[in-house]
Amino acid sequence: MAFVEIDGIRTRYETIGDGPPILMFSPGGFDSSLDNWTTFGRYKQLGFIDALSKDFTCIVYDRRESGRSGGRVERLVWSTYVRQAAGLLDHLGIESAHTMGGCVGCSSAAMLAVAQPERVRSMVLFSPAGGVTYRAAQHRRFSQHLGYALENGLAAVVELARSTEAGFSKDPRVGPWAAVLRSDGGFAAQYAEFDLDRYATILSGSARLLFDRDTVPGPEPEDLQLLDVPALIVPGEDLSHTRSAARYLQECLPNTEYWDVPVADQTPVASTARVREFLLSQ
Repeated sequence: MAFVEIDGIRTRYETIGDGPPILMFSPGGFDSSLDNWTTFGRYKQLGFIDALSKDFTCIVYDRRESGRSGGRVERLVWSTYVRQAAGLLDHLGIESAHTMGGCVGCSSAAMLAVAQPERVRSMVLFSPAGGVTYRAAQHRRFSQHLGYALENGLAAVVELARSTEAGFSKDPRVGPWAAVLRSDGGFAAQYAEFDLDRYATILSGSARLLFDRDTVPGPEPEDLQLLDVPALIVPGEDLSHTRSAARYLQECLPNTEYWDVPVADQTPVASTARVREFLLSQ
């Protein structure tokens, strides 16, 4: 494991394997740590790191405000995640890389391609998050956290976050900065003293700008339509990873392969083989 400061924020990362680089945007919502590729939900069975590291250098990292990366109390928008990803490539001296996103990581992968298309050789968008229910759930999570903060104060949020291992996705009361509150005592002290009215404004702006549509959040459809980056899209099929989200990306992106296979048939052997086949052909 290694750490680097990007945009004034500590980032934990790891490189695994040898070969062309693939920057991997972790699944897990607001708890998008690098460990999720091997410990979270479906991904702990799928085994992407083991499979891909045979041919590629897998670059995994904790998204800011996740895992052991740092954070900053500011309005969270997709461009903040792009800056972190691009900064990591800069730090590693990588001009261009393949990318892969899982779950909400697909939004960050697509946003990097829109912002800096010359740096993205291809992208795998695996089970992209999105849909009507998904958007409503994210806004509800922010509202629940804000209600707890307004009723109890930010010092109580710090105390709660440091007394549990649950992240924002599991317990909305702890908020999107929970991981940093646990790992950085100085940050926690500053957070506890943050002006509550300013905090409420930052939260409401983050929810509105991160989750502003009932499809895949992040990139504008017109920007996706102008991309010439090859993409493999693999659909999910639950309320947070709807088939409509995957089909939306297929409709918008002009250079795609769509793996039209039910999740039940997306076995570890089949999934890793399909992703490797796509990446090795680029």
